[in-house]
Amino acid sequence: MAGKWKTVRLGEVARTRNGAGIKQDAFCETGIPLARVSDFTDWSIDMAACIRVHFEHAKRWESHRLNEGDAVVATVGSWPPNWSSVVGKAVRVPRAAAGAIQNQNTCCVLARPSISDQRFLFYLLKSEEFAHYAANSAVGSGCQARLPVANLERFEFPLPPLAEQKAIAAVLGALDDKIELNRRMNATLEAMARALFQSWFVDFDPVRAKLDGRPPATLDPATAALFPASFQDCEAGHIPKGWTIQPVGEVFDCVGGGTPSTAEPKYWESGTHHWTTPKDFSSLQAPVILDTDRKLTDAGIAKISSGLLPAGTLLLSSRAPVGYLAIAAMPVAINQGFIALKCNDRASNFFMLNWCQTNMAEIESRATGTTFAEISKQNFRPIRVVLPPPELMAAFTAKVAPLYAQITANLHQSRTLATLRDTLLPKLLSGELTPN
Repeated sequence: MAGKWKTVRLGEVARTRNGAGIKQDAFCETGIPLARVSDFTDWSIDMAACIRVHFEHAKRWESHRLNEGDAVVATVGSWPPNWSSVVGKAVRVPRAAAGAIQNQNTCCVLARPSISDQRFLFYLLKSEEFAHYAANSAVGSGCQARLPVANLERFEFPLPPLAEQKAIAAVLGALDDKIELNRRMNATLEAMARALFQSWFVDFDPVRAKLDGRPPATLDPATAALFPASFQDCEAGHIPKGWTIQPVGEVFDCVGGGTPSTAEPKYWESGTHHWTTPKDFSSLQAPVILDTDRKLTDAGIAKISSGLLPAGTLLLSSRAPVGYLAIAAMPVAINQGFIALKCNDRASNFFMLNWCQTNMAEIESRATGTTFAEISKQNFRPIRVVLPPPELMAAFTAKVAPLYAQITANLHQSRTLATLRDTLLPKLLSGELTPN
């Protein structure tokens, strides 16, 4: 089948569009999002913390607005480039990033509808062949590499007939669509857990309802009975009667980690124990970690004072940057960039995950450092946490545990789907497999 495909250059079947060169004086806290290479995830664009462009300035760049489904390629990265570097990295614009302005370090690749399919071209740009081509076609000096658009357009590849392009894109796209559906489902599940935590432990809605003589909304009688009907004064202000306030370090163990010598093979070669760094957390789409980039041997684990932490441990990155959070779905060792919270029945990992998210400003305010901010265990342990009675803690944990179990199951399924997609992609693009 592939023998009948015509070899073409990208520029023959697609239009390219450079991004907008927008200066810092146009940036503001509210406005039109600016899609930068630093906002790229593995396959998409994360606009959660993006820079924004003032509406008045943005009017000049209307022709650089992104549409859902556009393929965007990073044209600038570090030098020297390699096949896995950011230069040439391609992402597909999600619904959430539609309307954003692409910046000058990106190039939008748009199919010519009469001869090429947009989603097929995106998968082509995700191929290993294109990654190698981009790395070898980049130019630069010093520390910056650049992929000229003219070089991008010269990329050669076998092009199937349009109907077959669409069929290939449909197979791969169905897997990506399910992955995206799982991501959105997880975001909803996480928001549900966060809303319950906010209602019970921040706004104290059930306590206020009982204080006003109303039954707490949505609560069954047994759960409602766990909440008091009044408040008490303490150094933190008003808290529900019978609740306590304690330093985090008195509630459970907060431990750090380390890095065994990377020059010693016996710590790393054929390692089977998960060992994590904050880098593993940078691409997480839910607060659960399933795997790590590197593994340690038994000898490597023995070099870390905190050893192998049990599944369910809550991990907080303490530097580079401060604030990544995830619950370990498996036993894991950590490097020195974490504070690990070994939670217990008095304060469960689900409670503390939400507590850390809610109190992140307080956590970050205790970080110190000149080169980069870091919060030490010494500065973290004194932070005070308001705790409900054990029975109410257990009730909260029981209600949110199924939500996080479903999040974890969705993450596992998405990993399986991504592996299948990555296996099929080169076979479909080469014609080794044909879509049914």
